Amino acid sequence: MRRCFVCSADMLVPTERCLIYSNGRTQAFPWACGSCGMLLADDADPAACRAHLDAHLAAPVFESDPGAPYGLDLYTLRIAATRRALGTRPLDEAGGAALRQPHDRQAARAGLFPLGEADRLPVSLGLICRAAERDAVLASLPDRAGWTDDVAILLDGPTSEPRAVPVNGFPAGAVRVASRPLDGDFAAQRNALQDLARHDWMLQLDADETLPLAAGRLLPALATLAQAGDVVSVGLARANRVDGMLSDVFPDVQYRLNHRTVRYAGLVHERPILDGGWPRSFIALHGVITHALSRAHVLARSQCYEALDPGRGRLEEEAALLRPFAL
Repeated sequence: MRRCFVCSADMLVPTERCLIYSNGRTQAFPWACGSCGMLLADDADPAACRAHLDAHLAAPVFESDPGAPYGLDLYTLRIAATRRALGTRPLDEAGGAALRQPHDRQAARAGLFPLGEADRLPVSLGLICRAAERDAVLASLPDRAGWTDDVAILLDGPTSEPRAVPVNGFPAGAVRVASRPLDGDFAAQRNALQDLARHDWMLQLDADETLPLAAGRLLPALATLAQAGDVVSVGLARANRVDGMLSDVFPDVQYRLNHRTVRYAGLVHERPILDGGWPRSFIALHGVITHALSRAHVLARSQCYEALDPGRGRLEEEAALLRPFAL
């Protein structure tokens, strides 16, 4: 197995982690996913594991099976459940503590509920683009942002305050456009966009990224799930499509659904700064951001980023981006 059967990350690494099940059995696992935390036996079959997990996610209460060739704590279960548009609810105080201090030794037990039926916190949409992309981005909003009533667009250009722009399907004043110079600092641009959010949570996308409407409609429930678990940042899988081809750089998780207080750091390949570290984040698998790239852009991108921030341009990523996705 090259990739995790739940999150598809190519990050399986040796581990000494073990889990304690409700029947008292302790099970050690030799492999762990460095992205979502799933634990695996040597003989784990991806298709069989996926079918077994899906069957157990169909019950109102998830109970870890000590005989399964995989294992997960409550933190990883929260991630895995989102793949089926489900949320998790700890059954007791110990479960709540396990979510805040992963990875716990207790095998996952939790209540399950459809995210579509959950409480919903409003989420703003923030878009970063060039001035030349403004009209195309505005025209795309009805198809890409029907789940929100607050859209902030930040252009790379001379500084200007937010100005309301009428867009069909959105209330008056819902869509606003502002600008500021990027000046080679992507984190500063994202932080400025965060500050434009009218709601406590914001999803950020670039002009060449899209998220399906069905996935967007579940973001308010995901924000509620996150806030209930003291989480401030949610990562979404991103599919890089180079001239239409799915790149091997997948899932390329991007932490783009954030509480508006979260700040980004890094001139390039910017990431949120999390007070309390990675346990205050998790990955959602309910939908995938599509990133449309051209081969020419890929060839130029890493060199450009390296010039902006020497040593952090990820020059090695160029070959992987141009390589077709493989299991």
